[in-house]
Amino acid sequence: MDILMVGSIAYDSVTSPVGNVEDALGGSAVYAGIASRFHGNYLGLEQIGLVGVVGQDFKATDIAMLESHGLDLTGLEIAEGKTFRWEGSYHGDMGVAQTHDTQLNVFGDFDPKVPPQSTKPKVLFCANLVPMLQAKVLDQAKATRLSMLDSMNLWIEIAKDDLLSVMKSVDLIIINEGEVRMLTQDDNLIRASKTLIQMVGCQTLVIKKGENGVVAFHGGEIISLPAYPTDKVVDPTGCGDSFAGTIAAFLSSNDGELTRDELREALVRATVTASFTLESFGTSGLLDLTVELFNSRLNKFEKILS
Repeated sequence: MDILMVGSIAYDSVTSPVGNVEDALGGSAVYAGIASRFHGNYLGLEQIGLVGVVGQDFKATDIAMLESHGLDLTGLEIAEGKTFRWEGSYHGDMGVAQTHDTQLNVFGDFDPKVPPQSTKPKVLFCANLVPMLQAKVLDQAKATRLSMLDSMNLWIEIAKDDLLSVMKSVDLIIINEGEVRMLTQDDNLIRASKTLIQMVGCQTLVIKKGENGVVAFHGGEIISLPAYPTDKVVDPTGCGDSFAGTIAAFLSSNDGELTRDELREALVRATVTASFTLESFGTSGLLDLTVELFNSRLNKFEKILS
């Protein structure tokens, strides 16, 4: 298997200054999976699998859509009960979501089980989950090239030791700038990032900075990129997950030790992908994406960077 992704599968209801959507398909595994499958199509990746749990109310049409996009759902569990639901809104610069309602439902009892045929993926991505569940996944599956994880501020607040422990078990960590400051108790981003690398011993640390782009640390070097400039900001939900899914896809298409140039190219493509997610509610920006549209924006971004 090229990529195995483990994370949430949800129905999101989102309100932003430009409108709203109810019960849109979402969740970290969904956004990351769709993004990685898009890139995997032109990168020659064969198998991208999702591990997650949904309730009996999960729509058959959504299962069919995910499968039609080439995602392996062997690891999808359909449990008795309702699918995870989240309701939130964005205001002002839309940098942070305001949560109005969270119904974990079957996700609250999620016990990830990696299918036997998926235990040796080239890239393993533990999307945002309880750190103990991420550790369970890492016990069941061993990446042949690279393992990645994402997290959030909640786990820093209530499960910091577990999070730091699981971070020591992966090669690449993706978190945002507020989270790295929380973990290290240091407001200086560069110093905090270097401290976190020393704390957990990861090879690569990627820091998401929202509208201010991304900074990454790898092999003693720093990569800094701006966000793709867009004036069409509709729904930031899933931007970080589609960003991570793109990184997973690009890194799965290569072999050997990760290089700075390869990581930079992955970050460039991930930044462009996230900009499409941002411009529509739910996953529609990713589902409607074509190679032609992506390459056109990628070329524009590369001109900005040159």
